[in-house]
Amino acid sequence: MVPLLLVTVAAVRHRSVLAEGFAHLSTARWPWLLAAAGATCLTWVAAACTRQGAVLPRLPARRLLATQFAAGAANHLLPTGLGASAVNLRFMTVCGLSLSRASAGLALYLLAEAAGRVALLGVLLVAFPGALRLHVLLPAGAFGPLLLGLAGVAALAAGALVCVRRLRTAAYSFLRTALGEARSVHTRPARALALWGGALAFPALQATALVLVGLSLGLRVPPAHMALAYLAATVAVALVPTPGGLGSVEAALIVALVAAGGAPPVATAVVLAFRVITVWLPLLPGALTLAALVRLKVI
Repeated sequence: MVPLLLVTVAAVRHRSVLAEGFAHLSTARWPWLLAAAGATCLTWVAAACTRQGAVLPRLPARRLLATQFAAGAANHLLPTGLGASAVNLRFMTVCGLSLSRASAGLALYLLAEAAGRVALLGVLLVAFPGALRLHVLLPAGAFGPLLLGLAGVAALAAGALVCVRRLRTAAYSFLRTALGEARSVHTRPARALALWGGALAFPALQATALVLVGLSLGLRVPPAHMALAYLAATVAVALVPTPGGLGSVEAALIVALVAAGGAPPVATAVVLAFRVITVWLPLLPGALTLAALVRLKVI
């Protein structure tokens, strides 16, 4: 709840910018917004490809795609992607995978998705080194505490593994299964292509949706810089534990677009429209699909 509270405080302090951003939404050009909605629909296909590429057994294609759509709604019930992970873990076990193999496939998916996002970010940073004003994106003095916090979490995890034998045994067993599954997947070219192709396509399509929304609202930022701002913002908030990234993603995206040279009111309007298209419009049909899949015992 802490990130949500901080974002709420920031929203109240900058309510005039938010109000101006809402006013800008009326100027949006609908063809670009429809194209953004189409790119959003393709993200579910990319996610389904990545999920299939992470496991050896063939999963039912239509049910897999429906599960990715429903997982988006579940993501708003639990923080940091746990909702989608729970839905997909249940789906794979219902499809006949053992819990250990399903967990290994889930871990491989998360690793590939993170690697694809960071790889795209690295390519754009090299191609456009001056696109982001990093002193705006990351306040002075914030990098040191962030590193200390990450080091502290890593030290606690390592200490728990060293001190708790049952935890160490379970972690070793899971790691052995996960590595075995990863090796097996990469011996099948079709699975490896689905895994890494989907992992790169998913953030690329999300960034494309943001660029299309930016074009619809006349944001004066080059498209490549908008994509870079999106990737930087989503990587930065990956560890912020809010359900569906609520609040934290919006705040980070606005800051990133301003750091890329956008005007704050227009950047706010772009982020609001982007989140409506990618999150809020699919939420109700996604929840209904989730309920139907549970009722049909697909998950």
